[in-house]
Amino acid sequence: MGNRDSDGNSPGNTGPDEGAHTQSGKGGLKAPKATQTDQSAPQKAEKLAAQRAYWRENIRLLIGLMVIWFACSFGAGIVLRDFLDQFYLGGYPLGFWFAQQGSIYIFIALIFFYVVRMKQIERKYDLDD
Repeated sequence: MGNRDSDGNSPGNTGPDEGAHTQSGKGGLKAPKATQTDQSAPQKAEKLAAQRAYWRENIRLLIGLMVIWFACSFGAGIVLRDFLDQFYLGGYPLGFWFAQQGSIYIFIALIFFYVVRMKQIERKYDLDD
């Protein structure tokens, strides 16, 4: 009992809530740091619903653009080539043009459309820079 520090605590024994406090450099005890309070259940549910809606919209956009690109590159360049070759673009059969250049142009246009549309989606869900 005779071996106590300036606060009246025995060395090595911090009491029943051991570990709840941290020691300061001067031998005394500090109060535990304040932690952020968790969001309430409705706020968490709302945030989770917004995240799901964002990703649903994002994935839907990606799938739509991939279908368009597939239809232009595979459909117009390979499957429908014979039919499209009866039309000409810049002096070349349209099927040949799609196989060589058209799908690339479509892909680049889809990239620009994706950038614009994703900016709109990010603003909608308050995720823009």
